[in-house]
Amino acid sequence: MVIQSTKNDNVRKAKLISTKKGREETGYHFIEGDRLVREAVISGVQFGDAFIEEGHELWEAVLSGSGANVFTVKRHIIEHLANTETPQWVCATVKTPDTAPPAEYPGGLIVALDEVREPGNMGTIIRTADAMGAAGVLLSEGCVDPFSPKPIRASMGSAYHLPIWQCDIVSEIRKLHNIGYVPVCGHLSGEEALPFIEDNVVLVIGNEGHGVSEEVASLCELYRLSMYGVAESLNASVAAGIIMYEIAKKLHS
Repeated sequence: MVIQSTKNDNVRKAKLISTKKGREETGYHFIEGDRLVREAVISGVQFGDAFIEEGHELWEAVLSGSGANVFTVKRHIIEHLANTETPQWVCATVKTPDTAPPAEYPGGLIVALDEVREPGNMGTIIRTADAMGAAGVLLSEGCVDPFSPKPIRASMGSAYHLPIWQCDIVSEIRKLHNIGYVPVCGHLSGEEALPFIEDNVVLVIGNEGHGVSEEVASLCELYRLSMYGVAESLNASVAAGIIMYEIAKKLHS
């Protein structure tokens, strides 16, 4: 049977999950688009419901095999559910991973975000952290939800490739420092040379407007990128990408 009504119970539930209230109440989040749904399947996430536009029924077996309750729907149902203007043919609800900080952190590069609130920056930084081999991403309490629609799309599936932890960032940076991590933060008052890095480092990226908080900065080695033009600073995700690349080179050299 093809679902045709936006008042269908499963459609209404999925629409709710795309909101902050729905994510908090259900523990699921909403994803859309061929690329993101494929990444979710490959990553082995736990699916709830999946909706495919009629004409794409070959994907029903793939999604059913991944544990999803699959529904075939009319085009206007996809458009009703999606958060994009020209949505693709598939969307789904997915169990949100556990974001509690671990009892024991993995070694390597950890990226910490201090009140990063722009959804595109959040998703792009998570994707870059994944590409640079980061062990995880640590989020302060003031950050945008990484599993809300815009960040999860911008991450292009990377949110399922590495752990994302939400925490009191000050206490976690102190904890990481005590177990041997070098805390480094991007800061306009920093040195133009990275500190000595051997094995484990936590890179802190601050808020788009006011940067890293003073309390967090006081726990870190301060580093700034050299600027050769007129602009004094870079977009948070651009700066994060450049610094992550420099750190990853040191860790993998």
